[in-house]
Amino acid sequence: MAKRKRLTPPTMLPDMPDVSPVSTNRPPIAQVAGEAASHAALAEVSAELHSARSEGRMVQALPLAAIKLDHLVRDRIALDATEMDALRSSLLARGQQTPIEVVDLGQGAYGLISGFRRLTALQDLLAETGEDRFARIQALVKPIGSAADSYLAMVEENEIRADLSFYERARLAAEAAGLGIYPNAKKAVHALFASAPAPKRSKIVAFLGIHAALADDLRFPAAIPEKLGLKLAAALVAEKGFASRLRKVLNRADPQDATAERQVLDAALRPAKATAPASQELIPGITWQASPEKVTLSGKQVTPALQDALRKWLLDL
Repeated sequence: MAKRKRLTPPTMLPDMPDVSPVSTNRPPIAQVAGEAASHAALAEVSAELHSARSEGRMVQALPLAAIKLDHLVRDRIALDATEMDALRSSLLARGQQTPIEVVDLGQGAYGLISGFRRLTALQDLLAETGEDRFARIQALVKPIGSAADSYLAMVEENEIRADLSFYERARLAAEAAGLGIYPNAKKAVHALFASAPAPKRSKIVAFLGIHAALADDLRFPAAIPEKLGLKLAAALVAEKGFASRLRKVLNRADPQDATAERQVLDAALRPAKATAPASQELIPGITWQASPEKVTLSGKQVTPALQDALRKWLLDL
C-alpha cells in the first residue's frame, strides 16, 4: 500500500485592512454635468451683478473727490446748521447709512443727483479728522441719460427726504428753465413736480413771481412761509409798482436774519394808514380841505348863496 504524503498547511499572511476597490474618479458624465452647473451659476451671478450695476441698484464706494457738487443747480438754497450738526454726529458714530445718487460723467467723475447734505457732511468730517473712512462715499450710480431726468431724480428724492420750501421749489424750476431744459418756468414746475397734487403745483407757480421779481433783493427767501408768500405773489400781480417799492424797502431795511426780513415783508403788505387831508382857511369863515379827488369847503361863510354861485361857476367851465 502506497504511503500517503503529509500536506503542510500554508503560511498565514499578516492581517491586511479590508479595502474595497472604489475608484476615486467621477464618471465622465457626472463631472461634465457638475462643471456645467457651476458655470451656469457663475454666469447667473455675473449677469445679476452686471444688471444691478447698470440699473443703479448696486452700492459702490466712490472717492469723495470724484463727486461734482455743481453738476446740477441745487434745489436747496441753505443748510440748517442744527440739522447738519446732527448729521455729522451720526456719520461720525455710525458711518454712512444711506447712499447718495450720482450719474457717471466719464473719466472717473460723477455728478451729484441727490445726497447734497450727506456729501457736504462727509467733506466736513474729512477736513476735520483726516480719517480715510471719510474719503469715500457710498453711492448708487444711476443710468440717467438727460439733464431733465437728472433734475427729476433730484426732485423726487428730495421730495421724499427733505422739506423744501415753496420758494426753493420755484427757484429750481426757474433755473432749470433758464438753462433751456424746459421751455419756461411754469412748464418746469409741472414736469418736475408732476407727482405733487395740483394745489401744491399752483402754489409753486405763485412763488415763481416772487423769484422773478425779488430774487436779487431777498436774503432769506427759503424762510418765507406759505401764507406770506402767497400774499406777496398776489400783491406783485395786483399792485402796480409794488415790486419796485418793496425792493427799495428791503434795501433800506437791510435785514440781518430771516425774522427781520419777514417783518419787512409783513409791513409792506399792510395797507398804508390814511392821512388826514391838509386844511387851510381861505378867508375868515371859509376853510379849504383837499385830498386826491376830493375838495371840502366848510365854515360859517359857506352859505346857500355861495353854494349856488359855486355850482353855476362849475357848470360854466
